Amino acid sequence: MSTDSETGYDPTLGNKFIFVTGGVMSGLGKGITAASTGRLLKNAGFDVTAVKVDPYLNVDAGTMNPFQHGEVYVLKDGGEVDLDLGNYERFLDIDMTSDHNVTTGKAYKHVIEKERAGDYLGKTVQVIPHVTDDIKRRIREAAKGTDVCIVEIGGTVGDIEGMPYLEALRQFAHEESEDDLLFVHVTLVPYSKNGEQKTKPTQHSVKELRSIGLQPDVLVGRADDKLDPETKEKIALFCDVPTKAVFSNPDVEDIYHVPLMVEEEGLDEYVMDQLGLFSRALPKRERDNSWRNIVTRDREGEVDIALVGKYDLEDAYMSVHESLKHAGLDQRVDVNVVWVDADELAADGEDSEHFQRLAQCDGVVVPGGFGSRGTEGKIAAVKYARENDVPFLGLCLGFQMAVVEYARNVLGFEGAHSAEMDADTPHPVIDILPEQYEVTDMGGTMRLGAHETDIESGTVAARLYGGDSCTERHRHRYEVNPEYFEDFEDSDMVFSGTAGNRMEILELDGHPYFFGTQFHPEFRSRPGRASPPFVGLVEAVVEQQRDVDSETETEEVEA
Repeated sequence: MSTDSETGYDPTLGNKFIFVTGGVMSGLGKGITAASTGRLLKNAGFDVTAVKVDPYLNVDAGTMNPFQHGEVYVLKDGGEVDLDLGNYERFLDIDMTSDHNVTTGKAYKHVIEKERAGDYLGKTVQVIPHVTDDIKRRIREAAKGTDVCIVEIGGTVGDIEGMPYLEALRQFAHEESEDDLLFVHVTLVPYSKNGEQKTKPTQHSVKELRSIGLQPDVLVGRADDKLDPETKEKIALFCDVPTKAVFSNPDVEDIYHVPLMVEEEGLDEYVMDQLGLFSRALPKRERDNSWRNIVTRDREGEVDIALVGKYDLEDAYMSVHESLKHAGLDQRVDVNVVWVDADELAADGEDSEHFQRLAQCDGVVVPGGFGSRGTEGKIAAVKYARENDVPFLGLCLGFQMAVVEYARNVLGFEGAHSAEMDADTPHPVIDILPEQYEVTDMGGTMRLGAHETDIESGTVAARLYGGDSCTERHRHRYEVNPEYFEDFEDSDMVFSGTAGNRMEILELDGHPYFFGTQFHPEFRSRPGRASPPFVGLVEAVVEQQRDVDSETETEEVEA
């Protein structure tokens, strides 16, 4: 069979595809289940990639409110994507591109542009076959050059916006060899009042799938605990799969333990068996065990880090949370993230409950964000950390607010601010990028993606990054105003990382750890390769704890 120029179909490519769907409710954890399966396949020696399908009409996630949708994750090519792509990068330890995120907006936009250009030669343009062909083309192109491509379909089976994608999967099953495809369905297994695990939601979800021509090969039950043997047998009987194809994915204390849990269940072995991968897999004794060694290593203490923001939702700062966790793994401590509401901090000052939370923490992180709400609280948190020698890390907007705070309270520039927050500020120490002057569209128009930063030798940044440069991902429109560079030159605030005329990294001489980055280092952090600025923060906190413990011991001996 020859390659289809419209869909990109070529049976000689040899890709294996795992399609992951979800039922009953959203937010079940099918992305973590998929990423964990991919991690185990990678441990077995396979080159694994992933595609996240988002059925929304947005072209990308760039204009979405983090409180509704979670953080906007940025890829190396500048793609603004769903936060699940971040989980795939962290679990698989790969760098993905915007081609690995398929949205309805992208597919329809491309099809309509082709229609306007006359590429369909007068045909009636329809969801089937034109939109579904575009979906299949995108998935196949993202899979090229890898052994296994895991495709997660966002939303739940039965959502009207997801129907074109499920139809595309049905066509995939018709076009590809059955040995190259595996359909995994993740469902909720709730409990009755008497503690019985109920299978009816799974049965109805699978029935919905089968009504559109898709039969799942593997069923993964999400529950508080492992599925009982009787529950597995009942699911297998009513959903027409072997009992050995029904797996548990119970709640665990840390998402990084999910690969260990599904490995214990034998999910990876079953997947390799069904896809005919056993003969190519590494023997168990030779498989990569680094993931297990990293995520189960002993901790020697714990630290409390204040996260000062305006969205009381962990998903809005997911990569920051995960980066702190990675730094804790690196330094062998548990990191407790304490939410501090920037709005309340600004409104009530030191009388605020959230100021007390801030004061009880060992370190402070001020993350990125947009808009004026919460900025005064973030500035107050920066000031507290600077004046009290509390280890501090500012990210993007946090970096900018550190510049504003220093300009106001140390350099004496009364009313200094970012032009984004206050267009009439007498001292716009943060101003819009020159290339943004004429930009009117919001989506995909910032400074985005991976850019290189030059690092000054002998600085904290040089020590953390171990060299004279780093490459990190950006997402911003504003930066340090060049008109104020000279005002900072003779101060203790040092811009130790630059990209031409752009200030990228700041640090404060004489402070235990006061570090800020215009870029977002959290997007490149991994469990086994923690982000240097986050490692520096946790390292400084641990060092301060040791100093306090040492002083206490000395005082007790003297007494």
